[in-house]
Amino acid sequence: MKVLLDTCTFLWITLGSPELSATAKEVFANPDNDVYFSATSAWEIGVKYSLGRLRLPEEPARFIPKQREAHGIEPLALTEEAALHVVRLPTLDRDPFDRMLVAQALVEGLVILTPDTAIAQYPARVIW
Repeated sequence: MKVLLDTCTFLWITLGSPELSATAKEVFANPDNDVYFSATSAWEIGVKYSLGRLRLPEEPARFIPKQREAHGIEPLALTEEAALHVVRLPTLDRDPFDRMLVAQALVEGLVILTPDTAIAQYPARVIW
């Protein structure tokens, strides 16, 4: 299975949060799954960090690549096709980061690993 981590899921995995569900831990740990971290989530983390709304052990430019590599998570670039797919989505959630992750999941054929009920409203497959 190809799995896209929601931003909060990436942070919870890398920071060892108890908020991860048993299913999320199992999906992430399964070596048969390919796990991806989107440039969209990197952008979201950078924005929140720079606004003082997110604390990290180090700046995002160091933290994200280090944690991705340490946890065997592949980067996922934002393609033009995914960016343009956003206009096809219904406006169920006004969060632009959530909407872009959904568009990427639909275009790339990924399952989103997220507890976010707003994301779950979309036609993308969600696991938690």
